Amino acid sequence: MTENAGAAGPAGLADPAAAAVTGDPAADLPRLNRSLRPAAKAPVRIVHLGLGAFHRSHQAWYTHRAGDAPEWGIASFTGRRPDAALALAEQDGLFTLVERGDAGDSFEVIGSIVAAVDGADVGRLAELVAAPATAIITLTITEAAYRLGTDGRLDLRAPDVETDLAVLARGTGSPATPLGRLVFALAGRRAAGAGPLAVVCCDNLASNGTVARRAVTGLAAAWDAGLAAWIEANISFVSTSVDRITPRTTEADIAAVETACGYRDTSPVVAEPFRNWVLSGDFPAGRPRWQDAGAVFVDDIEPYENRKLWLLNGAHSLLAYAGQLRGHATVAEALQDELCRHAVERFWDEAEANLHGPDLQIPAYRAALLERFGNGRIAHHLAQIAMDGSTKLRMRAVPVLLAERARGRSGAAAARMIAAWMDFSASAAQFQDPLAAEVAAANALGGAESTRALLALLSPGLVDTAAPAGGPVAELVENLRGAFSGPAVPE
Repeated sequence: MTENAGAAGPAGLADPAAAAVTGDPAADLPRLNRSLRPAAKAPVRIVHLGLGAFHRSHQAWYTHRAGDAPEWGIASFTGRRPDAALALAEQDGLFTLVERGDAGDSFEVIGSIVAAVDGADVGRLAELVAAPATAIITLTITEAAYRLGTDGRLDLRAPDVETDLAVLARGTGSPATPLGRLVFALAGRRAAGAGPLAVVCCDNLASNGTVARRAVTGLAAAWDAGLAAWIEANISFVSTSVDRITPRTTEADIAAVETACGYRDTSPVVAEPFRNWVLSGDFPAGRPRWQDAGAVFVDDIEPYENRKLWLLNGAHSLLAYAGQLRGHATVAEALQDELCRHAVERFWDEAEANLHGPDLQIPAYRAALLERFGNGRIAHHLAQIAMDGSTKLRMRAVPVLLAERARGRSGAAAARMIAAWMDFSASAAQFQDPLAAEVAAANALGGAESTRALLALLSPGLVDTAAPAGGPVAELVENLRGAFSGPAVPE
């Protein structure tokens, strides 16, 4: 159901006099749940890892809007903390999606999540994955969770991967990483003889279905070669390109839902009106009619992946580092800075020159991105985007840089993004990255040596160890460092 912010609230709106007595109007509002908003629970046929705002604004929204939605319920598991599951469980899985456009807000109650579960409940995960009715596992576990090495494959030496393998080998305890939990659950499905299903990766990675397959089978093979062979034969890994800007929910957003809708919802999600989902792969046990909500199914997803990863996500990363160095806090603020915007436009020029495929409509896509980024009502915080840069830049900056240099051009715009990341890593008070310790050690070297060490962390092939200055790419990046020094706004 969709409601307009300006419409009168539904029955159940708190009595103003009672609110005055308590001093907290929200305390007298009814809590959103399936009694307040009757909605039958669909049977669980999708299991999701990574219960967060984007999953709810995207995959849950598409499933809610599918023509056969009553047949497809989602059981969503959290990642590191149980908070989101606990809050959503109190609302029977219901939450409000606030679609925030220039003209105002609209409100829709989403009912596709029928179970919200603490990710640490690995037993429940294994039970649901082993159920014959389960047809799909979707993933939004972040790029860093795949523990990719510089060769694009699972790093079996990563400490948390080693810990999970030890747990799996012992046969006691529970894996702690999303990959470990997924492999454990797939072992349960194999043991139950429940048959094939599809794993749908919705993280911002190039060829994300292939990445997920390599990570899952790599971990499985290190534990049980028979399980790895079964996964290869029975599990389809679907690649996707996902798109919907979804900032973190604030207290003001919660209050806006209370005012407009007349109920309490502790777990609303705010998103832009735009959404896009492109998928490629097989669904051996079936899937919802996501196409009814606008999803597109294609044979070759690479052009769509690269368009989104380079133009949208690449620009986001560039703005995240350059913008914060210039004193900005949000995407919209950074885009208003002429220096930042010019850097984005030049990067887009390089990316566009290497994007090929039918119906990509790059000029229109770029124009739409400028409009979306400039939506000041969506407070997309640069600090949130800046996390895990060593993983993200391998997909967003490095491929464009390599493609440009292969064509005999410098790749300076892509190199400028890498230089901005380096400058940010050296100056940020808080720096969250799977290679944070290695980045800190590289920064401690100082000068051009630091640049070479940081570049090698992103992609060792970019550094020519035989050359005194590390080769032409290292020299290019070194010369671009400091391009965004000095705040554009007062401290």
